[in-house]
Amino acid sequence: MKNDHKSDFRKSCIKKLEFISLFSKYYKNKIIVKKLEKFIKISESKNILLYIPLGIEVDVKPLIVTLRKMKNKNVYVPFMQGDSFKIVKFRLPLYKKKFAIKEPNNSFFKPNKIDIAIVPVVGIDAINKRIGYGKGMYDRFFDRLDYKPTIIFTQLILCKSKEILSDNYDIQADNIITS
Repeated sequence: MKNDHKSDFRKSCIKKLEFISLFSKYYKNKIIVKKLEKFIKISESKNILLYIPLGIEVDVKPLIVTLRKMKNKNVYVPFMQGDSFKIVKFRLPLYKKKFAIKEPNNSFFKPNKIDIAIVPVVGIDAINKRIGYGKGMYDRFFDRLDYKPTIIFTQLILCKSKEILSDNYDIQADNIITS
């Protein structure tokens, strides 16, 4: 029953996100990226996990460009592997993979740990747990880590349920940044 509510909520959030105008989206992206930059600067984080955005997600590409220019910052992105992903250093070119997700080539370098993980969400439930696309890749990734980085959820517009829709394995945000 809860999964039906979660699925319906996911669909309604995706629908809302798909109907944001291009101008509004551009403006919202700029606001969110500035907030993320400020948070990263204040936290003095060195190893940052970002993502290559899909159409309805916050466009963090300008943030990736900015962080890559800084000597004391390392930018990582997910690289799909099995039922989850591993993190790889961001570098060009990017290749389109499963689910139309772009990623760089595989890398064998692995950081000791990431300090901040910036994670896209479709929605969040009443206790700030992530509602994603339903594949569970981020949940599995964080479950397999032996430490907990600061987790920041990003979303163009807040889509939050008044109910608890998450399962115990769904990841929870330390911070949520939206426009």
